[in-house]
Formats: sequence, C-alpha cells, structure tokens
Amino acid sequence: MPHIDLSNDLPGIVGLFAFRPETAGPLSALAETLLRADNSLTRGERESIAAYVSSLNECRFCDFSHSAFAAAQLDGGYDVVDSIKRDPQEAPVSPRLRALLAIAASVQRSGRAVTAADVEAARAAGATDVEIHDTVLIAAAFCMYNRYVDGLATFAPEAREAYDQMAEGIVTRGYEAAIASR
Repeated sequence: MPHIDLSNDLPGIVGLFAFRPETAGPLSALAETLLRADNSLTRGERESIAAYVSSLNECRFCDFSHSAFAAAQLDGGYDVVDSIKRDPQEAPVSPRLRALLAIAASVQRSGRAVTAADVEAARAAGATDVEIHDTVLIAAAFCMYNRYVDGLATFAPEAREAYDQMAEGIVTRGYEAAIASR
C-alpha cells in the first residue's frame, strides 16, 4: 500500500504520474529522450541499462517493466535481459554494451565509483563519448526513478504478463504518449 493516498490503483510510476501530472510531464519526457530518441545505442540496449540498474536497486516495478520493454526490443528477448541481470560479463551482448553496463553499475553504487579505467574500457570496446554520457545519465536517472517509485511504496504487479502489456504501449507509442493516454 502506498505511503500516500494516490487516489488511483495504478502500478508503480504510472500511479505517481497520475497523482502529480505536473511532474509526470518532465519525467516522462526525460525517459523518452534517454530511452527512445535517436541514438547509436538501440532502444533495447538502453532499456537493458535501465532494467539492470533497477534490478541492482531492487526496484521491482522498474526492474520488471524495463525488462519487459528491453525484451520486446532485443533479439533473444527475456533470455538476454535475464542474463544481463544475472551476470553482465557472461551475457550474450556486445563487448561495448558489457563495458557500458559496468559503468552503469558503478554509477548505481556512486557517481564517484566511475573510474577513468571504466571509461577507457568502454572506449576500447567501441563506445563513443555520447554513449558513455548517456549510460551515466540513464543509470543516474534510474536511481532517481527507482527511489521515487519505492520511496512512496507503490504497487508492483507480480506477473510478468502485466509488464508485457505495458511494453506494448511503450514500444509502439513511447513514454509521453503512454502517460498521456492514462
């Protein structure tokens, strides 16, 4: 049960956005920019970073939802996403994404945990400065989103199928359109 009366029974951040549309706009626009706008990282790769950070933060709603969003956009689907969360060093992903996931894990621990060696490893694996920048920003933003969702004790469905349904809307219409349709 949420810590505050949201006056809705919507799960996770969706319920929070319905409660405070003034904050929903900028937060969903940030997610749209980070996870769906044109980028050399695929949408599935960026969603994987969000899912990985959310799993490290033990935020069930964000972990499960972004895992579904990533799975819907990656060859290999949930098998790849689940392997990233289990052990990114062994996951069937590119060396570039593996190095970026290491940076994301460092950001999740602390922004100061990202080292020059982490960045150089990502560059050596083919990551650009923009990809490194965006990985740090995705990881930092998801630490915020995770704490927002869990700090207010929002509801998170148990069944993976609920998140698969959410994924359909996000993948086809995007974050801002999905929020606006609520």
